[in-house]
Amino acid sequence: MGDAFSLALGLVSGLDPEFLSIVALSLRVSLTATCIAFALAFPCAVLVATRDFPGRPGVLVLVNAFQGLPPVVVGLVLYLLLSRSGPLGFLGLLFTPGGMIAAQTVLIFPLALALQHRVAQGVWTDFGDALKIDGAGFAVIVRTLLGMARVPLATVFLTCFGRAIAEVGAIMIVGGNIRGYTRSMTTAIVLETSKGELPLAMALGMVLVGLTILASLVVLLLARATRDER
Repeated sequence: MGDAFSLALGLVSGLDPEFLSIVALSLRVSLTATCIAFALAFPCAVLVATRDFPGRPGVLVLVNAFQGLPPVVVGLVLYLLLSRSGPLGFLGLLFTPGGMIAAQTVLIFPLALALQHRVAQGVWTDFGDALKIDGAGFAVIVRTLLGMARVPLATVFLTCFGRAIAEVGAIMIVGGNIRGYTRSMTTAIVLETSKGELPLAMALGMVLVGLTILASLVVLLLARATRDER
């Protein structure tokens, strides 16, 4: 174990090319998926927070329930959709980084929507009447709430990124864990551990834990900044 740990530190400090490519792919896929999910979810969150419509309670129930979607089930469904014989096979996304981005986007969209809804609901409760009096349209409301809730929304973004970067099941199924192409930190850890090749797995684990801690630290600092502003 000591030798494996020493080799892992060597990979981290020595900037091994394979190690760097895996980390870079993981960051690119997770950041892209988080940005897409965040951008798609926010208008939906504002709509649910500011409008009364038939079925609204059911939508909220589904959104909260889908936060616990099993990643392997999401991966299986996307695999069937993106496979050559599937309805979306023409996109050519199966076993590509694009497919991995799609999988993570689907997984974290409900989380982004649920957390953004809570933020939007709070701001709307405080300032909704003023926006109604001004006759603000939906696009104006979206921009206004986005500007007024920058700090809590940044916290939501980092929370979603932390969920995305740690995901393994869906991206392994959709991405195929292809060396040098779709191998992420989490899928590489699973593979290398199963092979008994611990140094690379431990090195990637260090980076993954470090990124998770960093994201959590920034979330705490942002939350403290929000409390201080109040």
